[in-house]
Amino acid sequence: MKVRAPSAEELRRLAAQLGLTPAGEEFVFWERMLGSMSLAYGELDAMPDELPASKYPRGPVVRPGAEDNPYNAWYVKTRVRGSGRGRLAGKTVVLKDNIFLAGVPMMNGSRTLEGYVPEIDATVVTRILDAGGEIVGKAHCECLCMSGGSHTNATGDVHNPRRHGYSAGGSSSGCAALVAAGEADMAIGGDQGGSIRMPASFCGIYGLKPTHGLVPYTGIVPLEVTLDHAGPMTRSVRDNALLLEAIAGPDGYDARQKSPLTHPYSQLLGGGIAGMRIGVVREGFGQANSEPDVDAKVRAAAALFTKLGAGVEDVSIPMHLTAASICSVIALAGLEHMMGSGDGLGFGREDLYLTSYMDFHRNWRRRANELSDTVKLALLCGANARQQSGQHYYAKALNVGRRLRAAYDAALADHDLLLMPTTPIKATPLPARGASREEMIQRAFEHTANTQPFNASHHPALSMPCGMSDGLPVGVMLVGRHWDEPTLYRAAFTFEQAEDWTSL
Repeated sequence: MKVRAPSAEELRRLAAQLGLTPAGEEFVFWERMLGSMSLAYGELDAMPDELPASKYPRGPVVRPGAEDNPYNAWYVKTRVRGSGRGRLAGKTVVLKDNIFLAGVPMMNGSRTLEGYVPEIDATVVTRILDAGGEIVGKAHCECLCMSGGSHTNATGDVHNPRRHGYSAGGSSSGCAALVAAGEADMAIGGDQGGSIRMPASFCGIYGLKPTHGLVPYTGIVPLEVTLDHAGPMTRSVRDNALLLEAIAGPDGYDARQKSPLTHPYSQLLGGGIAGMRIGVVREGFGQANSEPDVDAKVRAAAALFTKLGAGVEDVSIPMHLTAASICSVIALAGLEHMMGSGDGLGFGREDLYLTSYMDFHRNWRRRANELSDTVKLALLCGANARQQSGQHYYAKALNVGRRLRAAYDAALADHDLLLMPTTPIKATPLPARGASREEMIQRAFEHTANTQPFNASHHPALSMPCGMSDGLPVGVMLVGRHWDEPTLYRAAFTFEQAEDWTSL
């Protein structure tokens, strides 16, 4: 790949795109200057890149057949054994397929990326292996992570292991399905609007979106830098805390990380919740599509917290009802930037960039019709807003997001945690073959109202199973103060130890 000086015709086109009309001597001047300045690109091209080396050998990579992949949750299986020592010794971990694992294919749910193989490990990968964990493969996710359902992956639907033919949630759909089915002990998911918590709710596992910047996002394909989170998905609270312990903390690359405060999470689970104050957010219930049984199960979970010693009361946060719009505007602008001029990783941050991925990804323009309807809609909406108003609404959404954060902080000043349904509904049937585009879009975004706001506000939020209804899990979401994951875990652990959630 080379950057050369433009021809005269190319220079005229470039100038026109920028609104410039050079002529005569001015045109000759720019032509001459671009010729000399382009030499810098050649000099840089001759330099070796600066990328971290992978520390652990890779095993064979296998694309499992249908008989070995009943939920269509696996993308590939492999074996990458870590140090064998540490807090994750003996644990198997699956990665969402937007995470770089050197030497192992990654398609991020999209045909446009099929065939790409990264040459570096994400920071979370190195930390898992250093802590003794074993990475056993990559889990399918939704097309470029742009869906809360599990029906947009290019290879087909991901099924809920609790009920075949039903959504596993998204976009970390395969992670939730594999952990719930017991095919992996742990998973690393990604969350820009609920993509860890929604599948955790639908599949009946524990999923944490940490405080923004607690877990380094280095080596994970972004959607929007102010919304990007990576976090643990597990069948137990203790495993969740163990995995967070292994992956949390600054890595020296990720510009999202601003003095993150870490804790020995797995050592802080005990002690009970006597005296803990929990605010039940009224606006999280009774939404337009809320299912009465979901609201009832979550209210019953709040009552159990009372029985266990917490002080539980209703609180009102009116801004919660419109907060999802803030996150949506930021996400749409971010996706359009990352997919467009940003070549998949964006720019303007002192992060670790993988140029091979950017080179591969930028070819999506030749195959845009193969993208999911959710991605197409997001691209069109983001481009339309940018062409009409520039980045006005992206900037305003970030500004208003500070007021949203303050509204939650005000409630958390009087309460240790906030509580509400993770999703207002249980897992839904997957769209039937030939379903309308309207239904496909609806199923992708109909259950994000409670999860999206905390991506914009950056508060830690944990989805935990709190009961079954009609054979499907119901999730309750706990939200804490920034960097206060220990309180989330202590409450969840106390609840988990008190009752078998499947009997509630």
